[in-house]
Amino acid sequence: MKGTLALRITVVCLAVAGIAVLVAGLVASRLVRTTADSVLQQSLRDQADVVAGQLGDTGIGNRLAVGKVADVVRGQGIEVVVHRAGGQDVGSADAVRAAERAGLTSGQDRSARIAVGKVDYLVEVRSVGARAAFALVQPARSGEATQRALVRNILLALGIGLLVAAVAGYVSGRLLGRPLRRAAAAAASLRAGRRDVRVPVEGPAEVAQVAGSLNELADALARSEARQREFLLSVSHELRTPLTAVTGFSEAIADGVAEGPDARRAGETIHREAQRLERLVTDLLELARLGADEFRLDLGTLDLAALVRDCAEVWQLRCARENVPLSAQIPSTPVLVTADARRLHQVVDGLAENALRVTPAGAPMVFALDTADGRAHLSVRDGGPGLAPEDYPVAFERGVLTARYRDRRPVGSGIGLALAHGLVTRMGGTLTAGPAPEGGAAFTIGLPLS
Repeated sequence: MKGTLALRITVVCLAVAGIAVLVAGLVASRLVRTTADSVLQQSLRDQADVVAGQLGDTGIGNRLAVGKVADVVRGQGIEVVVHRAGGQDVGSADAVRAAERAGLTSGQDRSARIAVGKVDYLVEVRSVGARAAFALVQPARSGEATQRALVRNILLALGIGLLVAAVAGYVSGRLLGRPLRRAAAAAASLRAGRRDVRVPVEGPAEVAQVAGSLNELADALARSEARQREFLLSVSHELRTPLTAVTGFSEAIADGVAEGPDARRAGETIHREAQRLERLVTDLLELARLGADEFRLDLGTLDLAALVRDCAEVWQLRCARENVPLSAQIPSTPVLVTADARRLHQVVDGLAENALRVTPAGAPMVFALDTADGRAHLSVRDGGPGLAPEDYPVAFERGVLTARYRDRRPVGSGIGLALAHGLVTRMGGTLTAGPAPEGGAAFTIGLPLS
């Protein structure tokens, strides 16, 4: 059903009002008809009792008395049928047939509704004396006038009800549609790029909920776009540094400024910075695939203790060059988990690289693995400066830490932690950040034990 909200509400109100009036009219018509017949029957019964009392005193054989009674009730549309012993029933033909069918000759008092042809008659039979009786016969059509009046009143009520329903529906639709129209206009502004649009939260609960949700959407879009801008600034900064080195050294080689050993060192620098660019682009692509749910993992059962032991052997050499003592706290028994070994190794290497970057010479770095509550917990801890308490909850948002600490300490591209968090989450684990006992930061991977 197409159309405005006001039109729909108006149509619904009209339909409800019309159905309500029609149902009420049908019920009332039935009640009025039944009540009218009951009232007529009771009135006829009372008159029959009065007539029986009068004829009982004078006798039904007194034709003069019977004639007077007939004249009185005939003015009310009532026929009198008389039955005498051994005689013919006296009265109009239809009235006599109705009375005889009601049991005029039975010698008992009776009340009945008899159909003769297409007319219904109300009949009251009374016995008077020995083998004599009379009947009062009245057409039931006398209630039809009341029913016709009722139908007219029902139609009038229907018309008034429909008019009131139309006005009420239109006004209600306009009032309810006003905040929705404002919400639609705000949504169009958001689509056009505005982020300062807000809708008043008012009206019925459902409409207010729509307005509140739209305001929350606008806030979420503003925060998301702000994070995207910060992330792009961070990535552009990380791209600019190696590109500057590549451009400068390549120009030196091309201009002949760098020759012999200098050219070799320039080539090594260009190669190193190109690898850095390649790693950055690879991380960006993998992060994009994670977000698009197009990332493939080769999950299998692996010994996490053996994996950490291998990582520790590799990082012992790198830490030794930076004069950072590395200790590994690893159980002697296997710790079996379900994960992608290559990707998990990538995560541990990324966490270790971040830790070594900020750990000063002489400060410790720790790989710690333990099990508790059916889970394996692998922590990479450092003795560096750590993070501010408010930075731990946002440590895995892209570029947040890079933007905050770029001017105070060595930082990475701002992608590594976000990528590590996405990888661990896809493997069914958790990655959390918090302060370390060594004074720096601790990043802990949690995985269910197989």
